[in-house]
Amino acid sequence: MSDVWLPPDQIATTGWPVVGERAPGISVPPQWPISVDGLVEAPHTIDLDWVRQRRETLTMDVHCVTRWSHRAMQFEGLPLAQLLDAAQPMPTAKVVRFGAWSTRDHDTTLPLAYARAHCWIVHRADGEDLTTPHGGPVRIVTRGKYFYKSLKWLRQITLLDADPLGYWERTDGYHNHADPWPGDERYITGNLTGADLARFNTARRYRRWHGKTIRRAPLRGWAPITRELGPLSLKGCDLRDTQLAHCDLAGANLSLSDLRGADLSGANLRGADLEGALLVNANLQGADLRDAALTATAFFDDTGAAQIGDAQFEGAYGMLDTLHAWLTDRGVRL
Repeated sequence: MSDVWLPPDQIATTGWPVVGERAPGISVPPQWPISVDGLVEAPHTIDLDWVRQRRETLTMDVHCVTRWSHRAMQFEGLPLAQLLDAAQPMPTAKVVRFGAWSTRDHDTTLPLAYARAHCWIVHRADGEDLTTPHGGPVRIVTRGKYFYKSLKWLRQITLLDADPLGYWERTDGYHNHADPWPGDERYITGNLTGADLARFNTARRYRRWHGKTIRRAPLRGWAPITRELGPLSLKGCDLRDTQLAHCDLAGANLSLSDLRGADLSGANLRGADLEGALLVNANLQGADLRDAALTATAFFDDTGAAQIGDAQFEGAYGMLDTLHAWLTDRGVRL
């Protein structure tokens, strides 16, 4: 099978890993109303029963920002263009904002022309009703973009004249274009530079950075003075060859970071988010990875493999079938 369909740095899977929140976390009316409003001549509301009566089929490749891709998934629902036609967008409308029924009011945005051509409202996937963790009962899917542009638990479709950016773009610096094919449209430019980067490298305490997202930081070879790092959020960072043995990183977010060759022996990574992280040739001997998120985490490739002797993996979740098999072959308890 040709890999032309697979974007740079993605890993093919036949599964559908759950990424992000597992449920809305708020009470939703049983009719599941979805409003269509903003810069439209005919605002209106649809509901779940109306959506479920639409059974057109879309086949598309799914590419998650956490590095996994699933070829030719089949969804059922209707093209967004049908709702837009009914709503009659005003000439000033340029952007579509999708809002979610969720605790954090998740949203995402797309240019109107792109959304019209590539977005669908769906309620089934691969022949089954959408489950709640996968955005059911109704969500958006968007062809040609990383999957954070495919909003779970659809609540609202609003047409705007300018782009306010979506939740992940505003809070975590995700790239607004979200195009998988260049291979670098996961995050925008890093936000830890100059004097701030120097202070981070030499800090004796890291509490000031807890609750903040650091993205694409050049931290290769970092050897912190303290072992008490805590729940840092280091997304998409260069952490190759870092010296993190016996560090406390419980609950840290290291998603999409490059940890190849890092010394994490004896490190506390319990409950850490390692989705999409590269751990090839890292030393994980004696590390605690219990309850860690391991979706599309790379432990091995053609250049070598992580050392995992005595590492703990109980409760780790989200791993693709290849990693699960690799760990099982080495006698790891999962």
